[in-house]
Amino acid sequence: MNKTTNEKDKKPAENKPTDDKEKLLNEYKEHLQRLQAEFDNYRKRVEKEKEEFCKIASHEIIYKLLGILDSFELALQSKDKNQDFVKGIELIYSQLYSMLEKDGLKKIESLNKKFDADYHEVLLIEEHNDMEEDIVIEELQKGYMLNEKVLRHAKVKISKKSKEEK
Repeated sequence: MNKTTNEKDKKPAENKPTDDKEKLLNEYKEHLQRLQAEFDNYRKRVEKEKEEFCKIASHEIIYKLLGILDSFELALQSKDKNQDFVKGIELIYSQLYSMLEKDGLKKIESLNKKFDADYHEVLLIEEHNDMEEDIVIEELQKGYMLNEKVLRHAKVKISKKSKEEK
């Protein structure tokens, strides 16, 4: 009898750890599913906030450009008066550049500077024996930085000494 009683006692004892493990496994599974759902909701919320931010940023940019649009209209009204038209275009350029500068835009000064690959892109090379090598002699397209980061490299022509001079 003892043998039978011991066997019966062992079976429930063996089942109990298995039940505990299964219960724990189910708890972990449910916890993981909740975390996945929470993360999915978080991701969707961040995407929605990002879209909203972009809309607000676009709104602000367009609002700032309205003054420049008004100036264009005024300049175009005086297109028959050449001097007034030119003054209007100069005013518009000044307004636009000033607005962009306030938001962190800065020209990359290139002319007569030493070539720097971080700021310049060489499109042409011209031989000049009377000047140092790798000096920017012409700016073909202006470069710009936005908040100390290059937005567009300046496209330049640089000097090289002729082979006889080297």
